[in-house]
Amino acid sequence: MRSVGVEEELLLVDSESGEPRALSHAVLAMAARQGQGDDEAFEAELHRQQLEFATSPREAMSELAQEIVQWRREAARHAETLGASVAALATSPLPVNPKVGTGERHQWLAEHFGLTTLEQLTCGCHVHVSVESDDEGVAVLNRIRPWLSVLIALSANSPFWQGKDSDYSSYRSRVWGRWPSAGPVELFDSADAYHEQIRAMVATGVLKDQGMVYFDARLSANYPTVEVRVADVCLEPSMTVLLAMLVRGLVETAARQWRAGEPPAEIPVALLRLATWRAGRSGLDDQLVSPVLMRPVPALTAVESLFEYVRPALEDSGDYDEARSRLARILRDGNGARIQRETLARTDSLRDVVDECVRRTSSAV
Repeated sequence: MRSVGVEEELLLVDSESGEPRALSHAVLAMAARQGQGDDEAFEAELHRQQLEFATSPREAMSELAQEIVQWRREAARHAETLGASVAALATSPLPVNPKVGTGERHQWLAEHFGLTTLEQLTCGCHVHVSVESDDEGVAVLNRIRPWLSVLIALSANSPFWQGKDSDYSSYRSRVWGRWPSAGPVELFDSADAYHEQIRAMVATGVLKDQGMVYFDARLSANYPTVEVRVADVCLEPSMTVLLAMLVRGLVETAARQWRAGEPPAEIPVALLRLATWRAGRSGLDDQLVSPVLMRPVPALTAVESLFEYVRPALEDSGDYDEARSRLARILRDGNGARIQRETLARTDSLRDVVDECVRRTSSAV
């Protein structure tokens, strides 16, 4: 069974106004003082209005689900002592003046990338799945490329930007794409070819180091994992767990195809970029680009094609029934983007949108 770990970025917001607050250092200090290991789970992010946590690698999805809820609730508890809340929002619905972190790396990014860095107050979700070797990992990267846009649509949770409706379901994905190393990439002939490209990219001097290689999916520099980086932070823990199930299913399916000698689909990066754009624009509410046909199809069709593609892997891991149930709920009730827009339509208040998202952030799985 492949292990799975999740990194989630959360937005720190004022408990009264709902506006983002630059409190990450204070929250981290609070966690460290309480001395329960929280300081190891939580990290500062690029902006001081963000807080990140990472789960342990888990094989059982029930254990992963419990840990996601645990760290979300711990983050909320620490923030509450400072008059703040945490919200699993990929962008702030309310206007915000982002504050870049004071660390050397964050200041380097601000100096070198200017407004791009300042405007990166976005929260994502990264899913790590274990692989046996770099060779297997690169084979997986080659084969999951066309399916990643569907994960963007499912997780879309960033319709608002600086107090306005962006007309996108995942505007975070558009903002994130401003980094020069972000997005889909070509096929790699081997693990050696992958690592050589990473070295060449860093050698240009544009990137600080290999940690700035922001491919949609990459080999982790620190763990024996494939890291899938396309998703918005999911509004509810239940969606994060589904995302983890689907990513593990994708990795296992791709690895099986590699071992069976099945070649990856040779889809040009230009088409993958268009599929990514469409997913960020549409979410689950319009057409997506079919991962198989590279033609427009209803969002439900694209989602179902992903689910059927990974079905054997989900069945073998024992995740199928639970994943099907979670997917049915999201298709019925909507992803984060739809929930946010429906809340605004009901209340006519972006402040109430933030409140609703704070409530859902720490809900049970």
